[in-house]
Amino acid sequence: MKKIFLAALTVCFISTSKTYAQEPDLTNDDSLTAVDPITEAVIEETQVNDEIDSLLSLWYIKNTLNSELSTREAAMDKTPIYFGDSVYESVLKSIPTTFPLVYNQKVKDWIEMYIRRGKYLIPTLLGLSQYYFPKIEEVLDQYGIPLELKYLTIVESALNPLAVSRTGATGLWQFMYGTGRMYGLEVTTLVDDRRDPDKETIAAAKFLKDLYSIYGDWALVIAAYNCGPGNVNRAIKRSGGKNTFWEIYPYLPMETRGYVPAFISVNYLMNNYKAHGYAPFNVDMPTYSDTVMINDKLHFAQVSGVLGIPIEKLRTLNPQYKKDIIPGNISKMTLRLPTEYATKFAEQEKEIYAYQDSIFFSPQKNLEYVKANTPINPKNGNSRSYSAEPCDNSIPAGTSKLIYTVKQGDTFGFIANWYDVKVAKLKCWNNIERDRLNVGQKLTVYVPTKRLNTYKNIDNMTFAQKQAQQSNQIVTKSNSEGKKLDAGYEYYTIRKGDNLSTIASHYPGISDQDIMRINGFTAADVRKLQIGQIIKIRKK
Repeated sequence: MKKIFLAALTVCFISTSKTYAQEPDLTNDDSLTAVDPITEAVIEETQVNDEIDSLLSLWYIKNTLNSELSTREAAMDKTPIYFGDSVYESVLKSIPTTFPLVYNQKVKDWIEMYIRRGKYLIPTLLGLSQYYFPKIEEVLDQYGIPLELKYLTIVESALNPLAVSRTGATGLWQFMYGTGRMYGLEVTTLVDDRRDPDKETIAAAKFLKDLYSIYGDWALVIAAYNCGPGNVNRAIKRSGGKNTFWEIYPYLPMETRGYVPAFISVNYLMNNYKAHGYAPFNVDMPTYSDTVMINDKLHFAQVSGVLGIPIEKLRTLNPQYKKDIIPGNISKMTLRLPTEYATKFAEQEKEIYAYQDSIFFSPQKNLEYVKANTPINPKNGNSRSYSAEPCDNSIPAGTSKLIYTVKQGDTFGFIANWYDVKVAKLKCWNNIERDRLNVGQKLTVYVPTKRLNTYKNIDNMTFAQKQAQQSNQIVTKSNSEGKKLDAGYEYYTIRKGDNLSTIASHYPGISDQDIMRINGFTAADVRKLQIGQIIKIRKK
């Protein structure tokens, strides 16, 4: 019965299974050996170069490189370090694996190609692996797949979830449309599950497990993952029934001949990068993230507009949403956010859904908005970026310069609040685009000269002292305004930790939307509410 099942499975794969380097079915044996080794090497190096260009064009990689290169350019700009065969072979033998990490000239060529072209690629891959590999390993372990097969994602896509091959294979694991559908990955106008690292990894683990049930050999599994079981089966037949990768090597499609050696070379480099002078870039990906459930239609710009998280960061964490729209009204969907934003989302969920929904979901207005604010990146038709406000680094009159040293736990939001400036202004003064800060980093800030002595003390205060001072300043400011209150309304003074939802919960029958309406608040007004501010709740 098992043989019948496996035979049916193989027939099914022959007709539908095509992944990254899918070759057409070949019937002429001469075509298999027509490419000379020099041409083959040129094609393989071009493939690596394309991976580098694709990877380095990503927003979070460009941010990383812009910040890292100033201090590391000199160290990285040196002659590549190569070793002899004995070193390469001994390192491969020392790697604990069930996969045969064979060393030969072809593997050596791939190792040295990556080293030669890896100035930015290898440190970037090392940085990205710290984000992706723990989650990938967990899934592979669950399905009984050797953990070293996580390195297929480097060979396939250079850890780029937006990678698309010339044949249309997509995602970290480079699934074709048909194979993706077989393993539960849906593709619609708005959502492509192949670009979801979590879902595609589960699909890849299932696919690899099914292939292993056919071949019982991980090298052949990897070859079949690349070119499809049909091509592997034909190579086995043409070889006279040989059953190892290196025995059927001459009969495989050209790209698959390089695929397994490339995989072995990646195993070597990821386990011995220090010896070649490489170190991971600290890629601008959140260390911790959480998912929130979306049960209505939602646009990334709504989340960005209310929570202040950059659009590009949302796209980085949620690459499966092709048009920045989450169709949660069709079925429940997930949105991945940095952990600190996940709590804020839960607190301001109603406000987020309501934020400019007429703009984002009115067809005509949405079209106008997209044309005005979403220029297409000419280098990548799938890359979109909303126009940012121009950076204004002008220095206000009557201000003096101070230097603040970043401490553990600081964010731009906290620092801006302590000095009563806007985050955008703080970033512009310091020529910073990203959100990450480093402990010990020096920031320039300009404050009113009349209050210079007050602000001077901030750099030496504890976090609690800075927060307390800010609260006192806001309360004093609010009370000193002497605003006349209407005796016909109930009022509430905002305290630390409040938001409209928590305030409304104290008043039965009142919602956060009611509070917004009675005070005439827009979403922008709500984001600017301050401790000590007095707001209307309801009529008496």
